[in-house]
Amino acid sequence: MSDSVPEAETEAVLEAEPTYDPAAPAPLNVDRTPSGNPDVDAQLGRLADTDHLATDGHVEVYEDVHRGLRDALTALDARPGPPVPPSTYGNRS
Repeated sequence: MSDSVPEAETEAVLEAEPTYDPAAPAPLNVDRTPSGNPDVDAQLGRLADTDHLATDGHVEVYEDVHRGLRDALTALDARPGPPVPPSTYGNRS
């Protein structure tokens, strides 16, 4: 009986083990705290897309998120605010 492992088994083990590639995309694992605003939270969630892209693909995602956040802020400015309370001083001449 031989202590050696058959060649076919050795090749299967080598194929099953993931190899580390320092140039491959890696998750940043950045916590994203919900803001409470669904539009903003959707844009922040989009940042997770960068976890699966090479760094040269990050710019497109960042620009898209920036545009979406700017649109969300613009929408907040467009909404009417609470009514202005009436003046308690009346008209003085």
